Amino acid sequence: MNTTELTKLLESVRKGGTDVATALERLKHLPFEDAVYAHIDHHRSLRHGMPEVIYCEGKTVAHITGIVKRMLQAGSDILATRASDAVYKAVKKLDRRAVYHPSSRAIVIQRTKKTPTKGVILVLTAGTSDIPVAEEAAVTAQALGSSVQTVYDVGVAGIHRLFSKKNVLDAARVIVVVAGMDGALPSVVGGLVDKPVVAVPTSVGYGAGFQGLAPLLTMLNSCASGVAVMNIDNGFGAGVLAHRINLLGESK
Repeated sequence: MNTTELTKLLESVRKGGTDVATALERLKHLPFEDAVYAHIDHHRSLRHGMPEVIYCEGKTVAHITGIVKRMLQAGSDILATRASDAVYKAVKKLDRRAVYHPSSRAIVIQRTKKTPTKGVILVLTAGTSDIPVAEEAAVTAQALGSSVQTVYDVGVAGIHRLFSKKNVLDAARVIVVVAGMDGALPSVVGGLVDKPVVAVPTSVGYGAGFQGLAPLLTMLNSCASGVAVMNIDNGFGAGVLAHRINLLGESK
């Protein structure tokens, strides 16, 4: 339940359109619902503007669908990350509006209509192999209501490719930069723009990359100012952070 739905419910009670018993039935699972295998945080959208997100890895299909079913009953939008095709097929049976994004492995059920932000989040990747993590960031930000643009494969091995997109960099409000290997692209971008840069190291690379540790350390040691660094392969976290920064500009 989000702020809009709660306001409508309270107004309906005030005007006599909904009786107290019905309202209590709607509200009884706030702030959370105990499903034994999960405590579902229905109150999260009221607290910080977005519903609980389902991280699918490590969960059974039955547990995931059980959580989705309860969240749908509570009126929530659904964002499920790191989901398999089998999970998507099971969720699709619960709600035909479910959309699967294969590259990011994210499932989205958009129940509430959102007006896209005026500000744009730009998602860049150093290479094509970084796209799955970048797509997780892009899908997350879009599901939350941000306008998103993507530019892929513009890494430092051919830096002229990035320079050809300078107008796109300048037009963005927030930039998410996803890179594996040496992880140098966020520093380059951070030195070119006057806006927040969210850097995401990926586990893409050969042995000395240590499954993303090398680009993580590069990004943490960036000489460019205004670069925030996420955990390895955490496209979801980057999408959320970029969206929240983007919203700050909407009030101007």
